[in-house]
Amino acid sequence: MLFNSINFAIFLPIAFIFYWFITNKSLRLQNILLLVASYFFYACWDWRFLFLLIFSTLLDYFTGLKISETQNLGVKKIWLWLSIIINLGFLGIFKYYNFFAVSFAEAFSNFGINIDPLTIKVILPVGISFYTFHGLSYVIDIYKNRIKVEKNFFEYAVFVSFFPLLVAGPIERATHLLPQIQTKRTFNYDKAIDGLRQILWGLFKKVVIADQCAEYANMIFNNSSDYSGSTLVLGALFFTIQIYGDFSGYSDIAIGTARLFGIELLRNFASPYFSRDIAEFWRRWHISLSSWFKDYLYIPLGGSKGSKLMQVRNTFIIFIISGFWHGANWTFIFWGILNAIYFLPLLLIHSNRNNIDIVAQGRKLPTLRELASILLTFSLTVFAWIFFRAESLTHAFKYISEILSSSLFTIPKFAGIQKALILVLVIAIFMVIEWIGREQQYALAKIGIGWAKPVRWSFYYVITMLILLFGGQQQGFIYFQF
Repeated sequence: MLFNSINFAIFLPIAFIFYWFITNKSLRLQNILLLVASYFFYACWDWRFLFLLIFSTLLDYFTGLKISETQNLGVKKIWLWLSIIINLGFLGIFKYYNFFAVSFAEAFSNFGINIDPLTIKVILPVGISFYTFHGLSYVIDIYKNRIKVEKNFFEYAVFVSFFPLLVAGPIERATHLLPQIQTKRTFNYDKAIDGLRQILWGLFKKVVIADQCAEYANMIFNNSSDYSGSTLVLGALFFTIQIYGDFSGYSDIAIGTARLFGIELLRNFASPYFSRDIAEFWRRWHISLSSWFKDYLYIPLGGSKGSKLMQVRNTFIIFIISGFWHGANWTFIFWGILNAIYFLPLLLIHSNRNNIDIVAQGRKLPTLRELASILLTFSLTVFAWIFFRAESLTHAFKYISEILSSSLFTIPKFAGIQKALILVLVIAIFMVIEWIGREQQYALAKIGIGWAKPVRWSFYYVITMLILLFGGQQQGFIYFQF
């Protein structure tokens, strides 16, 4: 069930009404309703994979109980590693088996040994990378004594499968979400309105910005050999805006939807394209994943402690695994390596934490130095996204080689360029709104609050009309494939 679908537009108010008007007297009933709604939401994709979600939930629920019941450290480790191996095993089979099988065969073919790889035809269960990390963080936190075990199965199951975040995050922590599920929730009108406002902005990002950019990004990337270097640059820019609008739009809808049910989810994006260096970018892009890798992989490896060689090693490990998490393709691994290379100079000169606060905080405009830093970081990010979007490394390098040719200095030409110019204007307005709201949890959080009511509602009406105008054809979210 897509957030930008008629089905979801029907499902959400029904769940909301049942939640606040029928089950509101009992926390247990509210949680059961959320669980049933979440399982229905997931089953709408493919009901067969619902059993995999339930199995993963049962595995980590009982693993958590077993870890908490024993004082024997060796037994605790056995249960911890059992959960890790089974969870990552399922993820490996569904997401990575074919990649390793084909890569293994290709490696041997280089030595003249032909192997016919045994591949499996299986659909990737939507959201498996996200709910697997939910469960793993819970089990690891119990093992580390960061949280107490949850004995109520329904409450734990809601934590794993809460429908707004189930398919594409944010990746929640038990320390943040479980206490909210365990606590009686009361309806808050202001928070609900704020949630609707964030949903509206998320839908605008997805339908008006991302989906329209996708039309040109797909056309240019899929036929890159037919276009000039200048057009390919435009294609890379369209994809850069597309992936931000698509994924941050999903996160906005998820967070806003959760707020309608009295639950606050972790912020997942914080104006990443206004970052002044690549370290700041990764603190602001897909925050829940970056922080997950930091807490459960980077720090256990030693983090930024130890020798420079160890710090460099840990940096490359974290970025390579982050790239591989996104998909079973060498393009994602190279994308991760490239970002590690970007990050390395900052690490070596101890400047990776220079830009903690949002740029131009308390000011309307950045300084020229800040602007130059933003443009440089954005350019590096656009270049890296080429590898993320390309079908293969060969495709990516051909794409880049054409950009670096003399055709870079020609005027871009492609079908529908006049319409694309209008889209560029809309993107410019969108980025201005994002800039104005960069210090808030999301761009529309404060914009228009102080306006006269007719003006404010006219502003929301225009956004709604644009969503309806461009939302005729449903488009899936990019991160569903991860």
